[in-house]
Amino acid sequence: MTTRADRIESLIREHFAPVRLRVADDSRLHAGHAGASPAGETHYTVLVVSAAFQGQTRIARSRAVHALLDGEFRTGLHALALTLRTPEEQARADGA
Repeated sequence: MTTRADRIESLIREHFAPVRLRVADDSRLHAGHAGASPAGETHYTVLVVSAAFQGQTRIARSRAVHALLDGEFRTGLHALALTLRTPEEQARADGA
């Protein structure tokens, strides 16, 4: 059985071909909050670094990821904290 994090990672890899990807399940940090489930798998922090974001606004990038993960939202995913960058933006963030 795959976890929601595994499915999120697989979908993002398939559609955005990231050079860096990190998916962290933060559900335990939101216990008792709106949208939280005792079973977890509701809140995630995601970093995607992909050339596919070149020329897109932050809103367009976020919309694309949310659309991709629509099925997960319909089955219990409640919140994503997204960092979506091009490789050049990530290099600047890393101080290179």
